[in-house]
Order: sequence, then structure tokens, then C-alpha cells
Amino acid sequence: MGLLRSGINEVIATTTCNAAPIGIHYREGRASMVLFCGTHTAQNVERDGWVVANFIHDPVMYVKTAFEDLPDSMFVEEPVDGVTMTRLRAADAWAAFSATVEKKTSGAMMVRLTPKKELIEEVRVYPVNRGFGSIIDATVHATRLKIQKDPKLREMIEYHAGIIRKCGGRREIEALDLLMRYC
Repeated sequence: MGLLRSGINEVIATTTCNAAPIGIHYREGRASMVLFCGTHTAQNVERDGWVVANFIHDPVMYVKTAFEDLPDSMFVEEPVDGVTMTRLRAADAWAAFSATVEKKTSGAMMVRLTPKKELIEEVRVYPVNRGFGSIIDATVHATRLKIQKDPKLREMIEYHAGIIRKCGGRREIEALDLLMRYC
């Protein structure tokens, strides 16, 4: 398996007809993620024992999946080791994992990921774009803002919005407009 790189890999995770941006931690050949209890993703992973990491370079999809449910037409079923898993139709690549809850508190769960299958659907080269990176950061802050209501999070979103306006392309600006409506 070679799609994950060392560090935290920002992907759109899918479970049964559910999608959400998630950071997959990959260190020394071990993959894991932290999920907040009460989310559809956490409930599905705990119930079904699998997750798919979708590698996609569409900033609008990261914002949409953070705040709304996607229609079923955006998903594709994939048989993996006798289990039917769900991935995003638009993914450039994907990696399927079995998922085991290693630790659970009232607020979060640590999930160990075991690779089962990965596939590159389409090879594309994406130059580094600070606007895209800032959409990811602003989206993370916005999801926390909905829970914590901390004014410093709003400041961080505004900081990243400035970078997006300066460095982002059309799709990053569209994602920012959508994000600001959610905020």
C-alpha cells in the first residue's frame, strides 16, 4: 500500500453512504484516525468495521462533506475481501481499510486501520496551492467553531480566507464562499 504518506493525510472518508473529511495518521507503517463520538462516521465505523479513504482534490467536496450529506448517486459500492464498502465516485484514488476501535472515551475514539485494498482511478498531477491547503485548514476550524463557538476559531478562518482569496483558484474561491455560508 502506498497512497498514504508519513504524517496526517487529509482525505474524505466514506462509510455506508456517508462522507466526511478526516485526517488519517500514518507513522512507521501504522494508520489510524480519531473520530468524534456521535458522528455518522464514528457510528458506522464502530458498527461495520471498515472505512474507505478517498483521495480527491476538489476543495468544494471537502467543505460539502464537512457540513452536509451527499446524495447516494455520489457513491460507488466496492467489494473488498467479501465486504461491500462505499467510496466516492469522483475519487482520483482510494484505499479501503478494516477499522478497529482501540480506545473510546465519551468524546472520541481512536481507530486502528488495516489496509485491505487501494486503487488509483485516475493519475493527475496537482501543483502545491496554498489556497487549497487553507481551505482544508479553514474547514477544520469551521467544524470546531460549530461545536466550541470560540472567537479565535473565527479569526483563524478569516486568516485562511485571506490566503484563499490571494492564492486560490476558481474552485477554492467557490469552496470559501460555501464555507462562509456554513459559518
